[in-house]
Amino acid sequence: MTGPARHHFDRHGHEKGHGHGQASPPARTGTPHPKPAVRDAHAHGHGHGHGHGHGHGHAVSADADRRYLIAALALLLLFMVGEVIAGLVARSLALISDAGHMLTDTASILFALVAMRLALRPPRGGFTYGLKRAEILSAQLNGATLLVLAGLFFYEAVRRLLAPPQVEGGLVLVTALIGIAVNIAATWLLSKADRSSLNVEGAYQHILNDLFAFIATAVSGVVVMLTGFVRCDAIATLIVAALMLKAGYGLVRDTSRIFLQAAPSGLVPAEMGARLAGQPGVAEVHDLHVWELTSGYASVSAHVFAGPGSDCGALRRHLQEVLVTAYGITHTTLQVDPVPLGDGAGAAAGTCVDVFHCADPHGPHYRSPRN
Repeated sequence: MTGPARHHFDRHGHEKGHGHGQASPPARTGTPHPKPAVRDAHAHGHGHGHGHGHGHGHAVSADADRRYLIAALALLLLFMVGEVIAGLVARSLALISDAGHMLTDTASILFALVAMRLALRPPRGGFTYGLKRAEILSAQLNGATLLVLAGLFFYEAVRRLLAPPQVEGGLVLVTALIGIAVNIAATWLLSKADRSSLNVEGAYQHILNDLFAFIATAVSGVVVMLTGFVRCDAIATLIVAALMLKAGYGLVRDTSRIFLQAAPSGLVPAEMGARLAGQPGVAEVHDLHVWELTSGYASVSAHVFAGPGSDCGALRRHLQEVLVTAYGITHTTLQVDPVPLGDGAGAAAGTCVDVFHCADPHGPHYRSPRN
């Protein structure tokens, strides 16, 4: 989907009297701590400091990535049809089960191609983020399909372990060897594409697992030919099903975290809150939220109290720098307000300037260690 579209960001700055910040589609961050990215921020400082970034994505070599995906898709489809025919003739469940796995591989590539196209559509109407989560929808569907297939093949493999049919070991071996060659080629093609997309990376991992499954199938074919131990075919099926289960669980887990708006894997919100609250000029941080719009696109929002004498606009820009350098997050919505006037007890008590804003705050309050 969005993986093949590489993005760059421009910086624009201006100062106005009073501003309101809104989070725009966050920038893709490959790891929790990548190198600082150039960002685009509109600075508004006076009383309230609201920061927001705007990412302008430009697809570079997306057509080349699509060609790699289409070539891999054609290879897998052609071989999958041949594998089903060979599995039926040889009565090999291992071949048929692996053809089912390849079906999910081809589906994941197809979904990735469709999602890449959808992701290029600009935000419009009620879709203020565009259709960037099409990638997550297709990845979760692919993961759920893997789990269903794994259950079916586990059941059938156990049944064949108890009552094994005759298997043509020679045909199984030949088909598996061809499958190894096809999957090596498909893996190489996908490795040339941009794998930062959850769909593309998922398809790559599926084909790689399929390669391992073909190796197991080839071994079972040799064993059947040399020893006549036909249960080896069912054992190979169990291995294929285990690989499906592992890949499917990983996809469902990762996509569910994004749909539930969990923090990016490896990022601890409490550590982020403490880091922000510990910056010079900060009295308190609350309503801190960090989530992913889609794989690798992180965003942060928070309400910050600036200490007495601090410039809200300058403090917001400093906190944005901290988020970029420490976490690689370039898209933020930070509301920065001056600490309540008086003896400073308001911040320590968690009392906000705007009682409507903080009528129902979410999460803990992170207070400056200097208070």
